[in-house]
Amino acid sequence: MFALNTLLATLLAIPVAESDTIRTERLDEVVVTSNSASLRIGQVQTGAEQLKLKELTASPQLFGNRDIMRSIQLLPGVKAESDASSGFQVRGGTAAQNLILLDLAPVYNVGHLGGLFSAFNDDALAAATLYKGMLPAQYGDASSAVLDVTSRTGHKQEYHGGLSIGLLAAKATIEGPIVKDKASLLVTARRSYMDMFLKLTDNFRNNTLYFYDVNAKADWTINRRNQLFLNFFTGRDRTAINDMADIRWSNLSASLKWLHHFTDDSHAQSTLYYSGYGTDNGIDILDMNIWFSGHIRQTGFRQDFHLALGKNVIDAGLQSVLMNVKSAEWQQVTLHEKEQRRAWENAAWVNMTFPIGSKVNISAGLRLNAFSPLGGSLYYDIAPDGTIDWYYNYDKNEIVKTHLTLEPRLSMNLKTSELTSVKLGYARTSQNLHAIRNQSTSTPFDRYTMSSNIVKPEVADQVSAGFYMMTPSQMYDFSLETYYRHIDNVLDYRDGKSFGSEIEIERLVLPGQGKSYGFELSARKNSGRLTGWASYTLAWSKTQIDGVNNGKWYDASNDRRHDINIVALYRLNKRWSMSASWVFNSGQAFTAPSGKYQIEDNWIYYYTERNGYRAPDYHHLDVSAVWSKHYRRHTKEWAFSIYNLYNHYNPYLINFEDSENGARTRAVQYSLFGIVPSVSFNIKF
Repeated sequence: MFALNTLLATLLAIPVAESDTIRTERLDEVVVTSNSASLRIGQVQTGAEQLKLKELTASPQLFGNRDIMRSIQLLPGVKAESDASSGFQVRGGTAAQNLILLDLAPVYNVGHLGGLFSAFNDDALAAATLYKGMLPAQYGDASSAVLDVTSRTGHKQEYHGGLSIGLLAAKATIEGPIVKDKASLLVTARRSYMDMFLKLTDNFRNNTLYFYDVNAKADWTINRRNQLFLNFFTGRDRTAINDMADIRWSNLSASLKWLHHFTDDSHAQSTLYYSGYGTDNGIDILDMNIWFSGHIRQTGFRQDFHLALGKNVIDAGLQSVLMNVKSAEWQQVTLHEKEQRRAWENAAWVNMTFPIGSKVNISAGLRLNAFSPLGGSLYYDIAPDGTIDWYYNYDKNEIVKTHLTLEPRLSMNLKTSELTSVKLGYARTSQNLHAIRNQSTSTPFDRYTMSSNIVKPEVADQVSAGFYMMTPSQMYDFSLETYYRHIDNVLDYRDGKSFGSEIEIERLVLPGQGKSYGFELSARKNSGRLTGWASYTLAWSKTQIDGVNNGKWYDASNDRRHDINIVALYRLNKRWSMSASWVFNSGQAFTAPSGKYQIEDNWIYYYTERNGYRAPDYHHLDVSAVWSKHYRRHTKEWAFSIYNLYNHYNPYLINFEDSENGARTRAVQYSLFGIVPSVSFNIKF
């Protein structure tokens, strides 16, 4: 994270007032439109947002690219990690506690350039559903939320394409039939060209800053009952300062799906998938020569059954996954260390949705998860002071231990009238992949570990209740939802430990418990020239770990008291559409030094309270205007946006800096964005 911040500061820093402020760009949000008011009120699943990505507006976002991840951050109960992050936090959970699926294959660290861009190209997406902790039984491996994204298939009758050129990135799409009416192919590709601009300068020509991603999907309709889908996604980033830092990370996922229809409403789906995320970083700063790498790799098979029996629906299935996680491998001068482990995870589930009378709908499910770390790597016991008590050597593929978790799920919708409903829900979810972070945002320097002989699965229990209503015309609808979430076995750093203190990640952390609670209030206008929504969230998120903060409860790093999102869309005429959004978040909790002392010539900070301080509040106003014209065989579009219209500098990083003699220390705020105008051109044929 230090290297990434240094690179951004070097390339984009512009001083403002008394502090150094980094400037880069983020544009107006893409609008994600969920399902109609009657469906929102009538659906049984609580805390679910069904997103219709085909209804995304033409408003460009970051550097002229539409961005579903930043649009999701505008939903009630959802928060952005920071100005520069594609990660999102849901109901007190962290982004690392979310599971993001692309055609059922997990995708990790869904950001480019440290999060400035989403890893998802919107031209490749068809639909998505966000489950805010209240998961049906067919979803697991997340103690907070699940975002289930489906990529779109190509046109089976004729060829189509598109090209988009923004300030710093361009993308292209081509789709069409392989065999007319039987098979099709869609390919989208995107690349930034900031590195090309750097080569035109004298000071930065040897620096590198770019990303690219490619999506491809082929589908084949074998007959009326059977279809095959092959999906592929890859993305790669590189951020480098000449002779100082070279930071690389990448994503790769692929899935092969066979869909068999028993009837029009019942089907079976078999999916074989692979997912890989990796980092490879080198830093040579202040006489420190450090190389670090890590990865998460999964190969899995999943079988789903969806059976519609009149008004009753049964979803059942099973899944088996082999996991390979390299927590860290690094070389510091002559020291070379590595920690890498493997595991086998299996799950089975059943979920039933059924009515009780004419006013009550129930969704009830049960999921059983079995997680088994495998031998072939070192395991150990940890003493209370963090030292290793005992080493264990297990044979390769020998089961070290099996963690069994039984996860009940229940949602109920009581239709109190034609215009109102009440929803209640309970869900237990678990997660066996744990992320350890120095910052409150996702970075390529995050370390991951799995449940082991001493690390237990995170287990979250959440209850929620909500009231929903709409007007007779469905032009307006309103909701109020409240929740309480408790999580066991949450991990945080021991006092005095950080990312690189030890190669054995279990020596860095302690387990504890967390809780979050709050309520979400939203109002939507669904029709007319002016549409949009407003939402307000009041929330608390706290952690308690024996051995951290003197064993007292403390605010989690993602604790923010107030969140307000206001989004307005206006259709002026056939050619022009406009949009605006205003976002306000309370400042995040962070840890600051309470004092310092001197040892020889070095000043040492000491800390008395974990996350005992608050960053300044975060807010900005974005506006955009889109002009489009439809021709006989193609469509052209110009999109104009201004991010942060009133030029407010929001906190991204707060650093503590000493004066030359060390006598004084001041907190310095670094920001990423001031006011940023942007324009992009899009053509589709």
